[in-house]
Amino acid sequence: MLFSDRPRQHYARSALREVICQLRFPTILSIAANEPAAFQEAIRHAFPRYARKMDNPPPRTAVVNGVPQLVPSPPVVNYHFLSADSRWKLNLTSEFISLSTLSYDGWESFGGTLDLPLAQFIRLYQPAFFQRIGLRYVNLFSRRDLGLEGTPWRELFAPPYLGPLAEEDVPEERLVQSKVNFGLRLDSSCQAKVHAGPGLVKSTQPGAVQDNEVKFVLDLDLSMGGELSPMLAAGALETLHGHAAPLFEGAVTDVLREALELG
Repeated sequence: MLFSDRPRQHYARSALREVICQLRFPTILSIAANEPAAFQEAIRHAFPRYARKMDNPPPRTAVVNGVPQLVPSPPVVNYHFLSADSRWKLNLTSEFISLSTLSYDGWESFGGTLDLPLAQFIRLYQPAFFQRIGLRYVNLFSRRDLGLEGTPWRELFAPPYLGPLAEEDVPEERLVQSKVNFGLRLDSSCQAKVHAGPGLVKSTQPGAVQDNEVKFVLDLDLSMGGELSPMLAAGALETLHGHAAPLFEGAVTDVLREALELG
């Protein structure tokens, strides 16, 4: 099944690798043109660490002399604000503000951490509206860490998330690649993009020892688009969060739930 009517659960051995919230808005040129000193001062006690970086977006398609070509995109100024323990990262550019964490401990904590910077951003920059509000949950399931080595993926996840892995006559070791990607509407205003499948997760840290265990990735990217009033942003995020649990619970089996251990 894709959705479950199980109540929202908290798992002691959560597989969440990262949770990201991003709010996109029409370009505000003053953000890139001037260091966000007033914004930093308003959030500095919660996010004392600061860095200014230049991002290089992927090339864009443009028509040159009547011929479509890939042309470089201009670099983007990205302001980074980190909590003292580096558990929380806030990013601000001329087109979006985002909050992410690698140590998610519940929606109440995540939402509470977002409240201050979002309110101060709206106060200082007064965006006309948000074009997209997104909430993304990236889960990585390790059979080794969960004591499930030797258990086939088809016993841990529902068939819609498995592709050929759901078939009993297809040994996992014979599949070179098996990924599932789909999008669906959750209600009249929300949608989700889902990526699922096994794979190796590489560390980007210089000199890091790479893990050769195949893990199962369940990436749930929920969003709401249009011209969304800044005053309704918190409610929009609550709505997206409400859709996440039925999706997650519909993806996992009772065998996996037991290994994750209800907290």
